[in-house]
Amino acid sequence: MAESYETLSQLLASGEKLSFTQSFFVKFYQAFLYNDRWMLYLNGVSTTLLVTAFALIIGILLGTIVALVRTAHDQQKSKKNILLGLLNLIFKIYVTIIRGTPMMVQLLIMGMVVFSSSRNFTFVGTLTLGINSGAYVSEIIRGGLMAVDSGQMEAGRSLGLNYMTTMLYIIIPQAIKSVLPALGNEFIILLKDTSLITVIGGKELLYAAQGIMNRTYEAMFPLLITAIIYLILVMIFTYLLGIFERRLRQSDRR
Repeated sequence: MAESYETLSQLLASGEKLSFTQSFFVKFYQAFLYNDRWMLYLNGVSTTLLVTAFALIIGILLGTIVALVRTAHDQQKSKKNILLGLLNLIFKIYVTIIRGTPMMVQLLIMGMVVFSSSRNFTFVGTLTLGINSGAYVSEIIRGGLMAVDSGQMEAGRSLGLNYMTTMLYIIIPQAIKSVLPALGNEFIILLKDTSLITVIGGKELLYAAQGIMNRTYEAMFPLLITAIIYLILVMIFTYLLGIFERRLRQSDRR
């Protein structure tokens, strides 16, 4: 295969017109196989998955805290807690700003303003993705918590459980099952959004493709390969999420 590539490359350099199949082979070889460039894609995929995993952890932790505080505030009846009200206001502003501004702008602000002195662009991108995801996750979880019948909370409190214990052991397990499809969709969106951290220098899959494009002066094949890799990853995670959801439904029947 390498010999065929060298021969065709020489013909192309000499001005010979190659057939579509020959031209396709040369460009694909340059973009994926030449000098083991597939390793660059592989390294990009591993970074992409790590960024997605850490951003998801940040998003779920942050989103859960925001959802619990806002739900607790909304469920107050007569006596209002001042601290809870202040936290609710702060979190409401956070959710409004994050959901109301583009991810690209948030990345540029974090990379070029907030962390302008940092050279760890991948970390900055991961943190930004996590903060962004937290706003959406908080609304997903809050919707699930509010959808659980209020009698469940009253039943837990009547058994002598405090608010947090009732939430952790009674309300949240019921809410998670209803919001899992939405959380899975947020995970897939987060996976694809990792490509945006390239704008601040994050070294993930698209960054690897851009490096190959700069060496081959050919954009189509590196970008096409990148798109196919993202599609395969999304299909794999969609399949795994489907299995997880089916198992949850089976456990409900029991």
